[in-house]
Amino acid sequence: MSIYEIIGLFVFLYPLYMSIVWMIGGTIFSLRREGRAEPQLEVCPFFTVIVPGHNEEQVIEETVLNLKDLNYPSYEVIVVNDGSSDATREILDRLVAGNADWLRIIHLEPNSGKSKALNAAILVSRGEFILTIDADCLVDKDVLKWMAHHLVNFPRVGAVTGNPRVRNRTSLLAKIQVGEYSNIIGLIKRTQRILGKVLTVSGVIAAYRKSAIMECGLFDSDTVTEDIDITWKLQRKFWDIRYEPRALCWILVPETLKGLWRQRVRWAQGGVEVLRKHLDIWKDRRNRRLVPVYIEYVLSLLWAHTFMAMVFLWLFFVVMDGVCRYAQLPVCPPVMEVYQRFFAGWNPLYPRWYGAILGLACLTTFLTSFFIDLRYENRAFVKYYFFVIWYPVGYWILASLAAIKGVYNFTFRSKEVTVRWKSPDRGLHTLKSSSKTK
Repeated sequence: MSIYEIIGLFVFLYPLYMSIVWMIGGTIFSLRREGRAEPQLEVCPFFTVIVPGHNEEQVIEETVLNLKDLNYPSYEVIVVNDGSSDATREILDRLVAGNADWLRIIHLEPNSGKSKALNAAILVSRGEFILTIDADCLVDKDVLKWMAHHLVNFPRVGAVTGNPRVRNRTSLLAKIQVGEYSNIIGLIKRTQRILGKVLTVSGVIAAYRKSAIMECGLFDSDTVTEDIDITWKLQRKFWDIRYEPRALCWILVPETLKGLWRQRVRWAQGGVEVLRKHLDIWKDRRNRRLVPVYIEYVLSLLWAHTFMAMVFLWLFFVVMDGVCRYAQLPVCPPVMEVYQRFFAGWNPLYPRWYGAILGLACLTTFLTSFFIDLRYENRAFVKYYFFVIWYPVGYWILASLAAIKGVYNFTFRSKEVTVRWKSPDRGLHTLKSSSKTK
């Protein structure tokens, strides 16, 4: 078997194998651990809800007011305005004037980044438990109860990640992400939880035991994805990480290619940074349960590179074939050999049985995740399944290119620069014309 055929086999088998693992793991988790009964708590420890934000004037008021009447007896809310240059400060000052009994505001200057904003709030928080959410996140009324269920009853649980659902569902990109969040966020986290360790909590909604965060030295500012980093820091201190799909929230996702590209490059870069930062897990046998998660993420990056290499090869030979046929030009023997292997040999991207199997595996995985998550949605949720056909067609290419760009950014980014955030694409141009979906 040639190198080319080995690469083709990897491009074919990796997503096929992982799809099967995710479907089995997600189904087992759903059958064993998901129910609708409200958790019964004998005690309700004090919670601090932290909302960091930068230039969030269009969403921050709705998010804060949504936190006013949660179904939990004892909590406070701290909003951190991290060097905003828009009207975020004025909105928050107006809100706190009438809600000082439960709401506190921290203004930071200049923009210091999400990690430092979170740390500033944690250091002045009164809660035994911490819930962090993004500035566009609308949480379910029972979210603190579901989070507290794990933190109260299991003393070694250091963090619990929730279940983000997509609010803005009008553009094609947003509709694809409805399925992606159900699959990539939901199904994979369920599987990782069954296997014992998770790659990351969801930065948009996660609850932490304050003592666990303090033991880990708070959030670090040396990676662009503080959620992945804190997950690994906690697990390396032998804290357990849980996934609670009933801790629901609704978020805004990017609806422009530019916004989606920036988000996915940041995710990929942050993942590579965490791999490098925690490379020494191989030296400590006690971290052996993190090794499969580490290897799987490395393989996903390798797959992105090999997948795009095959895409470019495919495009090159398609163009070359057309040019040669049109101009009636001969092809040199070495190129012809590769050319013939590509079209007659093992190419999982070519629309033969192996390409069809990959597409079918992808759609089956999405169908499984939709079936599991249907309990958290209304009936209209099913219609978004018909948009996931675009996922293996074009979304894989975008995600793979973003992974490659993330590796490039990691390689050439100055390690001395403190990470600061920019205002993300919240998809507001479609949200204004559509009602919130729950």
